[in-house]
Amino acid sequence: MNINTEEKDNYWLYVGGLVLAVVIFVIAIKSNEHGKYASTAQAIAEDSASITHKSENK
Repeated sequence: MNINTEEKDNYWLYVGGLVLAVVIFVIAIKSNEHGKYASTAQAIAEDSASITHKSENK
């Protein structure tokens, strides 16, 4: 008896897993870096008044 058993191709499963891992990685990095950008934006906003003041005194 010759029974042909086909192995399931897991290519799309691997591609989907890789895409999911990359998306999770990017979200984790963005959420980690968000605090740095928020504090930088606040510092720039606070410093913009002094920069404007200095440029008016030329």
